[in-house]
Amino acid sequence: MAYSVCRGIARASARNFYYGFKVLPKRKSEALCAVYAFMRRCDDISDDPALPLGERRARLESWLDGLHHAFAGESTDDPIFLALTDTHRRYSIPLELLDQLALGTLMDVQEQQNADGVGDRASSALPLQYQTFEDLRLYCYRVASVVGLVCIKIFGYRDGRAEQLAERCGMAFQLTNIIRDVKEDASLGRIYLPQEDLARFGLSSADLLGTPEADRLRPLLELEAGRARELYQSGHDLIPLIDEDSQPALWVLVTIYQRLLEKIASRQFNVWGEKIRVPVREKLAILGKGFLQRIT
Repeated sequence: MAYSVCRGIARASARNFYYGFKVLPKRKSEALCAVYAFMRRCDDISDDPALPLGERRARLESWLDGLHHAFAGESTDDPIFLALTDTHRRYSIPLELLDQLALGTLMDVQEQQNADGVGDRASSALPLQYQTFEDLRLYCYRVASVVGLVCIKIFGYRDGRAEQLAERCGMAFQLTNIIRDVKEDASLGRIYLPQEDLARFGLSSADLLGTPEADRLRPLLELEAGRARELYQSGHDLIPLIDEDSQPALWVLVTIYQRLLEKIASRQFNVWGEKIRVPVREKLAILGKGFLQRIT
């Protein structure tokens, strides 16, 4: 029943990831749904606009404390904890990876300093910004590369090279999301594109607000897309290093996300109109090819 709850969360929210889950054997699919449900709950706590940052931190820490107690064998009635504890036992997922993932979600909010210089709440007036690409890399590692490391624990692998490739593949996915969601993120005061990259093209954070001229921003987004394309090669290199029964699932995920990046490029990186997506019919076609790989 706990896994069923997690699958419902994944089905409702994981628009791209859920397609990869469907190609996996049942137990591995259930495990990934448990991980996704955990991620979703962390995001929901960290992104709750009704709560000041201090309370978000407190709730997330309490949530993680509950997970630690569940992993230690204490009883729990939380279906996500029940499913994730079973997943942890089956696939030896390090607890510290889940901690990093959870705390990484708090990087999406920034503290407002009060009169005493103490951060006590999230502020929409102060945009979240990263100065360099290396700064952004740390964020991507915590919210995406760590997910890749957890996933390959479930997929199964024996070659240590898989870990670095999973980190890079997760970063490719996250960069794609950042490019697609520039408009939405900027409206929330989140500027993920590095300040040094903006300055390189004579831009500032203010240029990302409203409805900017797409032509001015295209070279910047092309730069980030080029980085993502290079990282996607790691996803393809990773496929043969994981267990055979998981290879079609990873192929589906990499293919869908790469298709999303190319759709963005085909629209000349104009991400200020309707949100760009891979249509369901294309995802189903990719999923069908994944099923064929699984049975052949």
